[in-house]
Amino acid sequence: MSEIEVLADLRTGADYQFGAGAGEALFPPDEPVTVRTSSGGRPRQVIAGDVDDTPGSSEGDRIVSYGTDGRFTLGVTGGHRLRTTVPALTHRIVVGEESEPFVREGRNAFAKFVTAADDGIRPGDEVLVVNDEDVLFGVGRAELSGAEALAFASGVAVKIRSGVGTDE
Repeated sequence: MSEIEVLADLRTGADYQFGAGAGEALFPPDEPVTVRTSSGGRPRQVIAGDVDDTPGSSEGDRIVSYGTDGRFTLGVTGGHRLRTTVPALTHRIVVGEESEPFVREGRNAFAKFVTAADDGIRPGDEVLVVNDEDVLFGVGRAELSGAEALAFASGVAVKIRSGVGTDE
């Protein structure tokens, strides 16, 4: 299967997981990406730009990883791309400013600090953790549904995979 066909399949999967248009946003046709594959040829990671795969070379910016379950896990680059594409609050957990430094460091987002959440979020979904102005703090896996994240006063709402850092 050619890289063009692989990217077309990945775009279809992204549209299914995140909604119409997400595939084009994550993997624009006019932008070079590097698809790293498993030894069996299955896509594992999609990196922004042309990346030299020789040992010791630059890692590039990870857009997504593609799991064995057929679902994507977002990198920070993918989170930024998705945030600008999907409507406000979709795939998002909004936290208060007191959580910002912790989430940016890659620490989990707790339910007591959640101020808004997409009702469509289910445990296990990939989500963006943002503030009220839709500034991205991190990406991760929801541990609670959107409604539970708002209702609960304790517990982890999102296991953060990657924090954005304070320099972005």
